[in-house]
Amino acid sequence: MLKGKKIVIGVTGSIAAYKIPFLVRILVKEEAQVRVIMTPAATAFVTPLTLSTLSRATVIVDPFKETTGEWNNHVELGSWADLMLFAPVTANTLGKMANGIADNFLVTAYLSAKCPVFIAPAMDLDMYNHPSTQKNIQVLRSYGNTIIEPQVGELASGLSGPGRMEEPENIMDHIRFFFDHKLQFSGNKILVTAGPTREAIDPVRYIGNRSSGLMGISIAEEASRRGAKVTLICGPGHIRSENSSIKKLYVESAAEMYKACRTSFSSADIVIMAAAVADYTPEQVSTGKIKKGTPKLTLNLVKTTDILEELGKLKKKDQVVVGFALESGNGIVNATAKLKNKNLDLIVLNSLDDKGAGFDVTTNKITIIGRSGILHAGELKDKREVAGDILDTVKNLLDGRKAVRSKKS
Repeated sequence: MLKGKKIVIGVTGSIAAYKIPFLVRILVKEEAQVRVIMTPAATAFVTPLTLSTLSRATVIVDPFKETTGEWNNHVELGSWADLMLFAPVTANTLGKMANGIADNFLVTAYLSAKCPVFIAPAMDLDMYNHPSTQKNIQVLRSYGNTIIEPQVGELASGLSGPGRMEEPENIMDHIRFFFDHKLQFSGNKILVTAGPTREAIDPVRYIGNRSSGLMGISIAEEASRRGAKVTLICGPGHIRSENSSIKKLYVESAAEMYKACRTSFSSADIVIMAAAVADYTPEQVSTGKIKKGTPKLTLNLVKTTDILEELGKLKKKDQVVVGFALESGNGIVNATAKLKNKNLDLIVLNSLDDKGAGFDVTTNKITIIGRSGILHAGELKDKREVAGDILDTVKNLLDGRKAVRSKKS
């Protein structure tokens, strides 16, 4: 499965480094080509000799080779790898990676990476929960890196909580999953919408909603990781994608989002409409700031264009169009009706009745409905994992269509 795959492992100064020899051994056993980088602090926990013996390659610690003074080329290593895995990663190194502080070979290699990067943090629970650490993790995610979440368990300090590095066997599952899905959507063009819209009242005020844009952005980034050419049309949420492989178009209003969608729709193979588009917009927008001179203000609202319905009318035979439905009560019935009325292939149902799902949270709980009924009923989980479930369902739909065409031919 991993034969010939080129994997760089970066090890930092955490007690969890003792697990890395086991990980390297498994990778080599599966015939991956492994190169190991260590920070100087990491060598206090596991020796370079151990890892070089297991990886069958010289371990790099310093920018220069001690014996000859030659330069270890971090740029070459960054181009060589199919995947970079940094594990364990301390709070110190997380901060350096998030802020581009390249004071050791490991961080310079990370900054030169041309491939996907996985990061497995490991530290004591108070350090892991500190706002600065969480901010650095969020920044690294926004750059398109995959964070392998630490587990809750007994820590080196004797305390118990989040911060324990994921076990090597489970890290291997992440690696295998990546290579299994790496080219899943290769050759496909995917259009994704994300975030809210803002409907102007005057130059200062607007009508909006609580959408952060995280769900749509997570879908766009996961689709890019799986080989798709992605266009992301994003409203003014407070989250942004830093993935340079994604074409990003930023809009404000429902009208602007509709125009951008019409422009990009015809060239897309798959369209996933995760944006929370306003249903109504002010009939008139004041050119100046409205003064609070009267005790009441009346706004006349008019319906916005139903983007999903309009795109459904334009949908070509081979296109896949996925909509979202946020419902409270009778969710399955309402979402199924929306699927049929708007000519969709799939609809992703969120329920306001589910705590921790929907707007302005990092988790979601979804039900995916197709034309044949419920295809996926998920548990509450991180939106990045939910993005994977949605894309898996889309891939199953495409594979089913392909199988039908093969039988007909």
